[in-house]
Amino acid sequence: MNIQARKLVLIEEFLRISDKSFISKLESFIRQEKKKSYEKELNPMSMNEFHEMIDQAKQDSETGRVISHQALKKKVKTWK
Repeated sequence: MNIQARKLVLIEEFLRISDKSFISKLESFIRQEKKKSYEKELNPMSMNEFHEMIDQAKQDSETGRVISHQALKKKVKTWK
């Protein structure tokens, strides 16, 4: 059975569940597994990368390539 067929069978089984507690447990399990999967893909940056980012931020600040908190809030409001 391919993955799509397995998903459909799982969905059919899920739709038959009426126990709220069981559904809550499934939701919790799914969240935990998604979190684990996401965390596996994270790669910590090296100290060198960290220092390069700080140096770039300092340079951006010195050359005026920054935006104030208030200006950013105004800009974000226009995105909606």
